[in-house]
Amino acid sequence: MARLFEYQGKELLKKAKVPIPEGGVATTPQEAGKMAEKVGKPVAIKSQIWAGGRGKAGGIQFAQNPEEAEKVAGKLLGSEIKSLTVEKVLVEEKLDIDREFYAGIIIDASREVRAPVVMFSTEGGVDIEEVPSEKIAQMNVDVLRGLRFYDALNLAITLKVPTQLLPAIAQAILGLYATFKGYNCRTAEINPLVLTKDGKIFAADCRMSIDDSSVFRHPELGIDVAREASTPPTELDNIAWQIEEGDLRGTCYIAQMIPEIKEPGVVGYHGIGGGGAILGVDALNRQGLKIADYADTSGNPTAAKVYRAVKVILSQAGIEGYMLGGFIVANQEQWHHAHGVVKALREDLMDKPGFPVVLLLCGNKEKESLEILREGTKDLPARVEIYGSDRVYETEFLAKRMKTLIEEYRKERGVKEG
Repeated sequence: MARLFEYQGKELLKKAKVPIPEGGVATTPQEAGKMAEKVGKPVAIKSQIWAGGRGKAGGIQFAQNPEEAEKVAGKLLGSEIKSLTVEKVLVEEKLDIDREFYAGIIIDASREVRAPVVMFSTEGGVDIEEVPSEKIAQMNVDVLRGLRFYDALNLAITLKVPTQLLPAIAQAILGLYATFKGYNCRTAEINPLVLTKDGKIFAADCRMSIDDSSVFRHPELGIDVAREASTPPTELDNIAWQIEEGDLRGTCYIAQMIPEIKEPGVVGYHGIGGGGAILGVDALNRQGLKIADYADTSGNPTAAKVYRAVKVILSQAGIEGYMLGGFIVANQEQWHHAHGVVKALREDLMDKPGFPVVLLLCGNKEKESLEILREGTKDLPARVEIYGSDRVYETEFLAKRMKTLIEEYRKERGVKEG
């Protein structure tokens, strides 16, 4: 799921007639000061990062005037909150809070439901998982019927919300659902939905994630890579996403884990299948190795798609090896993988003598695929080891082989350990 920043979600809620605090986003301290001046009252300055718990981590601070807002923004911008770099801050009026509620919508994909589920709670400001069930009202929504105003009213009435607050809260729930549906969200929540001391309702914070497959419908959101991540996409992530975006035959998921490699023992990792591939990562970690990326090509991709994936993986400066972790006996015809891998290795490793390569490929057309790998790599100057289904469960063995090859590679080049 592709996440939105808080300020983006609030802009969508505003269009749906959900009240939000006055303010706007800033990328410099000067912009923050001008925004505070425009608001004309004490402001909250909120780091825009894809992580919860910003307040406890110092990512939300307050300012009484524009000068103070500029100073606070200067400290936050460029800083790291929960290991994420703050590139934008939201400057908005500080709310005088009387009470906090919660409103959220998720997709329940279970066989019994298969529908959006709207939730409302009188306990806002904390994760909904921590709220007792008796303080949560929820409703499964028939997508053809939709959510009606009286449905939203009933959710609030169930939890004995004071009568005078019902219309405003129901409108906020209705606006959240309209945004959820209109932007093809997988999750959307307002937490907290705040009642101020002067009796007004505001969406004080929000989180939204858009369905990956629907991102192309909303270019106005400016989402470059249609996947949820804790950090903005790197250059490699953007390049990798173009492979998937331009060819839907099979999967080509690549996420860069280490944008700048500064230490030894980092491997370019290429998995096939989710769970088994992750076991391979764990085995590498136990050997003291790290992965520069996590890649997955499954679902019967073409040789061309696999080739481009390997090229992206090998392009990472500083990796000391490449591992194809096909820890799954796949029913896809694996010779497509073999052809793609061979072509990429022959193009990129001819000038890298001794470069460590461990290839595990199992499944349909395995015999032919392994022969393609052996024939295609036999004259490469790299250290290449090839394995089939007889080693599919031996993650530890393959990780140790990777480590041994890397140690030999370092020794050959005169590189010191650590």
